[in-house]
Amino acid sequence: MILHDRIMPYLDSAGLLHVARLNDYWFKLDEPPISAFVEQWHPETHTFHMPFGECTVTLQDMAYQFGLPIDGFPNRFRVMPTDATEPTVQVYARGYIMMLLSMMLFGDKSGARVHLRWLPYVADLDELGKYSWGSATLCWLYRCLCRVANRNVKNLAGTLALLQSWIFWRFPTFRPRGFDVILWPLASSHHVLSFDITILHVTVYLDAYSALEVIQVVHPDILRPEHTHLWKSTTALIYFSSIEWHHVDRVLSQLGGVQHVSKPAINIDFLLSKDGQGPTHWFPEVFATWHECWDQRHQSVLTFQLVPDPRPSVEYLDWWYRVACRFLSHDRDLVDPRQAGIPADAPVRGHIVVPARQQGPNFA
Repeated sequence: MILHDRIMPYLDSAGLLHVARLNDYWFKLDEPPISAFVEQWHPETHTFHMPFGECTVTLQDMAYQFGLPIDGFPNRFRVMPTDATEPTVQVYARGYIMMLLSMMLFGDKSGARVHLRWLPYVADLDELGKYSWGSATLCWLYRCLCRVANRNVKNLAGTLALLQSWIFWRFPTFRPRGFDVILWPLASSHHVLSFDITILHVTVYLDAYSALEVIQVVHPDILRPEHTHLWKSTTALIYFSSIEWHHVDRVLSQLGGVQHVSKPAINIDFLLSKDGQGPTHWFPEVFATWHECWDQRHQSVLTFQLVPDPRPSVEYLDWWYRVACRFLSHDRDLVDPRQAGIPADAPVRGHIVVPARQQGPNFA
């Protein structure tokens, strides 16, 4: 769907103009790195478990990658004629917004379908700019990653363009050739790439957004203090019936702080089993509590010292190496088999028959 100039003011007022620009770029998903990160996802903490510690997509990444507003309330067309009246322009603006919601931000396994629950929101274009699109999109990505972590689920939905862009920015080892032009939003910086990647080791780029060339392209609204301080808020992320937790306290290194031993994660297994289908009698009492968490998001902002080298502390690494499952394979599979001797009961398990040496031809 063409992004017409007359539609753009409505997208801007709705807080979706930056992410709408991504529709001009072609994304090719690089499945192996995404699959590798999905296998490291832990639903109970909403983090990827790596040998060096935990990392995850945060509200800060949502702001930089997609340019979506963070603060606020939780929650096919022909080409538009050149002489369209303003009511007609609004119709096309609503259609474009529905396309962004169904395909770019909240995509599911249905493909290009959009849920009817969005219709009341899109009807009032003036109110769309008051919603926290960033927190809702991040909540949906968390929920999709938690679902695909189930061994019975084979397909991954959600904002895959965001996940891939986050991988490229946070893990330079995964970057393909052509990552040399920085555009805004940052997720549009790698729209034409070659994907022949050879991964030798994984290193995390903790200070991914502080480079001068990045700061120069970032929209000023993204760096407003009333938004940036919410990047450090430990709060509930809400997308209709999906409720996830923003575990930014487990990835302080991504925000410029030193990561210490983490507190136990909040148990939200009950919420992970809810998808908005079936009986909804649990909505009023459960949603009231979690909406209070979002309403108090400004009171749950972490305070910590910014350091030049934001790497995990020694005590954290010592703890992490002892308690974390850093590798998918079992420990016995990581041992060099050549170091193990032949078991004493090997002859009992099976007889080794050594064939007799054949007689060669006699040339004498």
